[in-house]
Amino acid sequence: MLPNVPRLSRWRNRCPTFMTPTRTLSRRHVLSAGLTAALPACGGDGPARVTPERLAQAIARLPGWVRAQMARTGLPGVAVAVVSGGATVYAQGFGVRELGRPEPVDADTVFQLASVSKSVGATVVASQVGRGRVGWDSRLRDLLPWFALQDATTTRELTVGDLYAHRSGLPEHGGDVLEDLGFEQRTVLERLRLLPLEPLRGGYAYTNFGLTAAALGVAGAAGQDWSALSEDALYRPLGMQRTSSRHADFVGRDNRAVGHVKSGAGWVPSLPGRQPDAQTPAGGVSSSVRDMARWLSMVLGQGRFDGHQVVAAEALRPALSPQIESSPANGQQAAGYYGYGFNVGRNADGQRVLSHSGAFLLGAGTSFFILPESDLAIVVLTNGLPLGVAEALCQMFLDSALHGEPQRDWPTLYAGAFAGLLAPMGALVGQPPPASPSPSGPLTQYLGVYRNDYYGPLEVALGADGQSLQYLLGPNRQPRPLRHWDGALFVSPVGGESQPPGSLSQLRFEGDRLTVEWLDGEGLGGFVRG
Repeated sequence: MLPNVPRLSRWRNRCPTFMTPTRTLSRRHVLSAGLTAALPACGGDGPARVTPERLAQAIARLPGWVRAQMARTGLPGVAVAVVSGGATVYAQGFGVRELGRPEPVDADTVFQLASVSKSVGATVVASQVGRGRVGWDSRLRDLLPWFALQDATTTRELTVGDLYAHRSGLPEHGGDVLEDLGFEQRTVLERLRLLPLEPLRGGYAYTNFGLTAAALGVAGAAGQDWSALSEDALYRPLGMQRTSSRHADFVGRDNRAVGHVKSGAGWVPSLPGRQPDAQTPAGGVSSSVRDMARWLSMVLGQGRFDGHQVVAAEALRPALSPQIESSPANGQQAAGYYGYGFNVGRNADGQRVLSHSGAFLLGAGTSFFILPESDLAIVVLTNGLPLGVAEALCQMFLDSALHGEPQRDWPTLYAGAFAGLLAPMGALVGQPPPASPSPSGPLTQYLGVYRNDYYGPLEVALGADGQSLQYLLGPNRQPRPLRHWDGALFVSPVGGESQPPGSLSQLRFEGDRLTVEWLDGEGLGGFVRG
């Protein structure tokens, strides 16, 4: 089973199974977990069970595996923790927090978790379910009355659980581009009502801002903001002293891992990095592996930690149970499922697996795996653009704990999956410009402000040289250069958290209408001048 390859910042729907992604521009993903997949069953030699000897051997081999993957990929820093029998039996850091500086990664180094935040946040919600403040079936309209979607019936019936299971009908990663453009949280959530909807509970579509809306509703029922609720309900009771759902806390840590991105054949720090406060329940937690080990112990203990019931077991159980099929079965793959903030499946040995991954293009790759029946869990955090290293290390360790050896070449499998997911997007990527392009005509004919209800106004203006075009969009109004391609077709490089490096978007002018390729994933990329 190959669960949890993170979905990346893309314009097209990344299918939730381990297969070739569709390479068109109708939908996009952020770096987040959700590519749940299964490989053909593969059994190992001997019984599939964790023994003290196998566990000790797997732990002893972890440092070598980590160093080998760091050497293979150039990742600057990695931290790993293992939990067994309710205790942290291994916690160690490798490499450096930031290239060019000597400070090492250790078990207390704080990393951005990216979409592993969803699983952590789901246990915060479960704590409130256990206290009777909300239920997984609480209707969001009762908790967050101003929140609405396009369909009135969906708005009326939508529950906290629907949003945590990604079965709301919202398109995958709806709202993420608005965040990338600089819109604040409330604006993004209000504009979700403009997105097309599938039937409520009719299927799985991974959506960060839908889950965020549910979390805000739960926090409101508790009379707190989400970050304060997370701290009071979970981080403090578990003694997670280095964990926070506020970005300001992360950047204020002395022992903090800086994200890194690829630059040519090497890596460079990604500064200022990813600021995920707008969707913090979905991607904004920062933590260390030592803290995360305490959380994993609580999950393995069915909500109990250090002799105290931190989260009611009956409230946590639904989050760890299948709630929606996330990927259908086929001839070689078993079906994958999602609970409330957790991937839920079975490994090749038939054991239940709870897992999630997270990733930021601006420098984070994270993953955890839990085997409840074996009372075993592992978490891996990295400070580089995601390459599948976190997932591969988890799988290698669990295979060895169960069988004595890794059962597959996990690094190669994940490297192949991530290579496709990180490829630049755009229909013209890699295409040579026309040898004899049609002229664009006077550039002044394209100038003006083009309107769009979802994305807001887009201004086309002359570049600083007066001989080219640029466009400005969103609250940040970052100038984006346009290069003539052919006739009224222009292209513009796009990058940042939402687009893999090297992505290229078309912008096509037709009279007073402008269509922007990288914004057109849901058919909303049309702008009208005037």
